[in-house]
Amino acid sequence: MEIRQEQPEDWWEVEALYDLCFAPGREALSSYRLRDDVDPVAKLSRVARDADGVLGGVIRYWPVRIGASQALLLGPIAVHPTRQGEGLGGALMTDSLQIAHDLGWSRVLLVGDAPYYERHGFSKIDNITMPPPTNPDRVLARALQPGAWDGVTGRVERLHG
Repeated sequence: MEIRQEQPEDWWEVEALYDLCFAPGREALSSYRLRDDVDPVAKLSRVARDADGVLGGVIRYWPVRIGASQALLLGPIAVHPTRQGEGLGGALMTDSLQIAHDLGWSRVLLVGDAPYYERHGFSKIDNITMPPPTNPDRVLARALQPGAWDGVTGRVERLHG
């Protein structure tokens, strides 16, 4: 698999993979309100393709604000059902989180299953509130720099351009 930055010509195929991997109406989720009218972080939007060019997985990140602090909202991440269990999701996260660190981002937030994301350095975070009806036990965070989440509290909001 080759992991590279998502390009405009990938957009329809990426959206089709998200539709395949997530329930209909995925854009009705509260986390999508944080993405409304905000572009994903282009350098962190990654695709994984096999030697034949077939899309196997995708990941995107969105900038958000928590009080006076900025963070990245990871997601959605999706791996084609025929490629699941091969470590592709982890490879996409490792690749993109390293790039995020190199670009100077210090904190990442997501809504997901702790048992999976804990293997990639994420843990439950308190004092951070996602838009309702998000389950607070599914709000996970990872510091890309030591102490990046220290003192960061409040509601996660859409980053206005």
